[in-house]
Amino acid sequence: MSVVTIRLFAAARAAAGTAEVTVPAGPVSEVLGRLAEGRSARFAEVLSVSSLMADGTRIDPGSDSPLAAGAVVDVLPPFAGG
Repeated sequence: MSVVTIRLFAAARAAAGTAEVTVPAGPVSEVLGRLAEGRSARFAEVLSVSSLMADGTRIDPGSDSPLAAGAVVDVLPPFAGG
């Protein structure tokens, strides 16, 4: 099966209880839907405000653009600091 690796950082990792997940490849919106399945409302909230990068390029969470097998998606929640 063709999969996409999702790396979760900071609040996304805490809400999901894991640092990395693999899901079947497909359009961005479907991949994110699969990622959210069975996870907490807190995770969905964090995911909704996170920036998403696929192989180093920012992606739109509502996009129907395909994520190819082997892609790595980083979920980057907002953070403070300086």
